[in-house]
Amino acid sequence: HSLAITADGSMWSWGLVRWGLLGYGEEQRQPLPKKVEAFTGQRVVAVSAGFVHSLAITADGSMWSWGLVRWGLLGYGEEQRQPLPKKVEAFTGQRVVAVSAGFVHSLAITA
Repeated sequence: HSLAITADGSMWSWGLVRWGLLGYGEEQRQPLPKKVEAFTGQRVVAVSAGFVHSLAITADGSMWSWGLVRWGLLGYGEEQRQPLPKKVEAFTGQRVVAVSAGFVHSLAITA
């Protein structure tokens, strides 16, 4: 799957739609970029696409994750599919400045 941010801070995704990777809750093929409405009213400043999950940072320094919830990838300890972006509360009170979604891991840097 692929993720992109436009100049106005909206986020778009496309590609394989399994495990909620694209962030709009649908499980169907998405061959063209589609806006992720979950971020309406927020400005996305960074994104990262992993093997089975996705990460984003909004302008307020919040980190968001979605996709397949295994091995603690999404940062909220649940073991289920998360098809829509969900804020990672573990970073409350901190400003996340960079994220990286890997094969079976996630990384975040705070300021």
